[in-house]
Amino acid sequence: MASKTLTNQFLSRYSSSSSLVTAITKTLQTVKPNFPFIRKNGPLNIPNLSQFSPYLNPNLVVQVINNQSNPYHALVFFDWASRPNPNPTKYSHNFHCYVAMVDLLLSHRLFSGATQFLESHKMLCDFMIAKMIRAFGVESNLRGAIDWFYRAKMVEKDGNCIKSFNNLLGVLVKANRVKMAAAIFDQVIAEGVIKVDVITYTTMIRGYCKIGRIEDAHKVFDEMPCRPNNVAFGTMLSGFCKKGMMVEARQIVDKMLMSQDCLPNVVSYTTLIDGYCKKGEMEAAMSCLDEMVKLDIAPNLITYNAIVNGFCLLGKVDEAKKMMTKMRLDGVKDDVVTHTSLLKGFCVAGRIDEAVKHLKDMSSLGVKPDVVAYGALVNEYCKLGKANDGIALLREMVARGTCPSVSSFNAVLQVLVNRGELNEAVLFLKWMPEIGLVPNFLSYYTVISSLSKTGSSVQLVGELVDCMLRDGHQLDHKTYSCLITMYCKTGELEKAAQILSDAMRDGNVINLDTFAVFVEGYFLKGNSSEAEQVALELIKRSPANVTDDYQTVLNELKCKYLDAPSL
Repeated sequence: MASKTLTNQFLSRYSSSSSLVTAITKTLQTVKPNFPFIRKNGPLNIPNLSQFSPYLNPNLVVQVINNQSNPYHALVFFDWASRPNPNPTKYSHNFHCYVAMVDLLLSHRLFSGATQFLESHKMLCDFMIAKMIRAFGVESNLRGAIDWFYRAKMVEKDGNCIKSFNNLLGVLVKANRVKMAAAIFDQVIAEGVIKVDVITYTTMIRGYCKIGRIEDAHKVFDEMPCRPNNVAFGTMLSGFCKKGMMVEARQIVDKMLMSQDCLPNVVSYTTLIDGYCKKGEMEAAMSCLDEMVKLDIAPNLITYNAIVNGFCLLGKVDEAKKMMTKMRLDGVKDDVVTHTSLLKGFCVAGRIDEAVKHLKDMSSLGVKPDVVAYGALVNEYCKLGKANDGIALLREMVARGTCPSVSSFNAVLQVLVNRGELNEAVLFLKWMPEIGLVPNFLSYYTVISSLSKTGSSVQLVGELVDCMLRDGHQLDHKTYSCLITMYCKTGELEKAAQILSDAMRDGNVINLDTFAVFVEGYFLKGNSSEAEQVALELIKRSPANVTDDYQTVLNELKCKYLDAPSL
């Protein structure tokens, strides 16, 4: 009777699983962390946990584990719950409890702890090792992922390690190591031990498509011993469309139409339509739209946006507008992507004034222009050489709380330097950090290269180079060449020599024109022996493939300034 009363008290105290989880978590937080924690001599005795024994079940255990921010506390609880004292419900962990524990350890990047946990509990199996492989892949530790796969082959000697194999292929493809994935794939196929499935082939198809080897992808697709599913069809379809191989893409959809269980859906048709639109084949795209409607497949926003964009790429804005009307009548609301396509269409058609008006009208239509929408007009202004209009638009963006893209700034910078408005370009470049934008390499190079040609802003160029380095950008051979040429023109040969030495130290090869300017600077000083010595030293330190060209330049300069025969 007393026991029943006690149980009722507990039930009233912990009326829900969430309150139980909270109470257990508070109890665990009193335990002092002590890594690593893998018990070998029975569970840890924590008296305060015994009150929760009557409520133990796998679902509760998983919830408690997932609720722990400190993996040690989860391990303590897991260890205690493995053999609770008392154990009125005869509780024991199921597979889901082990999975939850491994997931928690891996989420905290405790790879050795997860390994030790699996080994100590004799839970090494294909499913768990697949998790280890995926975790190592997230950390870009491909060697570790591969090692775990070969361990899976040893653990599952009957070849039942398809999850590990598929995860390894996925890791390698994501890391763009498709050749390595293909080598392991070919090895496994040749061995014939692991029973590969549609996921295996789909992963390889995706990998080949990713690196543009569409023929190899198609070969894998055709040689699949298992029936393709929608994902496999979709991956191959997307690969053909990205390559612009629309005849082959259409054949994939036709195969799906002939299949019994992989009929094309809205994603399939949208992919095909988008492929046609990007190639400017709008008649084929519209035919696909009619086809999917006849099959009772409703076009979605992405479908319509693909068609609107297709018309706009051709400058056919009026047709795009008609499609926008149709999508609204079909109950599909347009978005910022739809309107941005329209803006680009106006620009393609040379109707910049209408583009500007449409940008202003977007807000009244309930669509807030984003960085891409503004950027389309900024770029168009820059193509027309209207940098001031582009700057005004960028200032409008900032005023409305939209941060411009670096590429938009670079487009304006290029127009300014092309017009010789270098002071304005410098001010514009310095404005970027003020609004929270970090100039990229091109931003700096556009201004520095132009300033260095004048030779009148040496100090300013130095300041910009310092800013460039502080922002984490490295000077390349083009930047070094600009600086060397500038210092040579101002007669600062020692400074030019130092820059040249830095360039070669960093592995940059200076072009012939810069080499000629640098060596000629010494000849102009009237010190021909020093000029030749400097040139020969540079030739000695240069890669073998350019030494002959450098020597030719030196000989030409000697002829010019010493009136001596070529060597």
